[in-house]
Amino acid sequence: MAPKVFITGVTGYIGGDALYALEKAHPEYEYTALVRSSDTGAQVASVYPKIRLVYGTLDDTELLEKESASTDIVLHTADSSDHAVAAKAIAKGLASGHTKANPGFWLHTSGTGILCWKDMETNTYGEPPSQAPYDDLDNVAGLTGLPDTAFHRDVDKLVLGSASDSIKTAIVCPPTIYGPGRGPGNQRSRQVYNLVQATLEKGQAPQLGRGLTEWDNVHVHDLSALFVLLAEAAVANRTELDAKLWGKDGYYLAENGHHVWGEISKEVGQVAFSKGYVKLKETRVMSVDEAKEAYGFEALTWGLNSKGFAKRARKYLGWKPEGKSLKDEIPDIIDSEARSLGLKPGYAEKAAGGK
Repeated sequence: MAPKVFITGVTGYIGGDALYALEKAHPEYEYTALVRSSDTGAQVASVYPKIRLVYGTLDDTELLEKESASTDIVLHTADSSDHAVAAKAIAKGLASGHTKANPGFWLHTSGTGILCWKDMETNTYGEPPSQAPYDDLDNVAGLTGLPDTAFHRDVDKLVLGSASDSIKTAIVCPPTIYGPGRGPGNQRSRQVYNLVQATLEKGQAPQLGRGLTEWDNVHVHDLSALFVLLAEAAVANRTELDAKLWGKDGYYLAENGHHVWGEISKEVGQVAFSKGYVKLKETRVMSVDEAKEAYGFEALTWGLNSKGFAKRARKYLGWKPEGKSLKDEIPDIIDSEARSLGLKPGYAEKAAGGK
């Protein structure tokens, strides 16, 4: 029988691109997708007419349990890092429908905001890292034993705690994601894209404090390639690799590059200026309160540190990221955000604040 895959978040940026990559690599798999409404269902079905759709939300626990019990692989991407109710339902369903002889596989999406805990604890923004980078191979215990105060930690613990002979878990922890998505819904990421949007709307690139914070990044196509490799490993179910791929050590940082947020702000400002979208290429230094008031809580991630090395997927899955670098992608991000704002090159009046 063909492997069965249950996916959440297929109209989202991560889940949509993952579905694209999976279906392209393995059209023989049987896919089921959770969608919220008939409109989103039609959106998905128009691209994937063979996909089975189930309608509901992450709070529909009975539905999540039922689908998790009857599938081979759960790929959870919809608000997966923070929705504890859904995580509990998936764990319960996998436990009820699988055994050691017939295990279920859970590919769970977390996020490297979890690595910002130290800066959050000390209320430090815009400063260089005070910790050594994390390592998902040589010190995976440092990732699976993060403080309970860390972002996403409560759900990470639920996933890790559900691991058993009958439930094989893998937590994928992507950093800053960039690149055009290929899914049927949202094809836009957030962190860098919101920084670019802020630059175009205000006419100047924002920078939090000294801008010395460091973060990792990954192209969305490379992230999806990792999900494909994990799905293939689940189907192969090579038990001799269980301890390396799944369970307490099955934690995957998904980086293929590193950046300094202040340098990203400078690059965005200079490229936007060179394209004629803004009149000022210099960055605007902002305090935490100013950034939060102007752009919301998520803007604070531009001033936090999140660093680690993705060694596990490279060693045990043969993951070879090959997407365009973040710096090389910035001109395209600026153009796409400008189009969405209705801006044209040449010192657009809207970009200059009407002055």
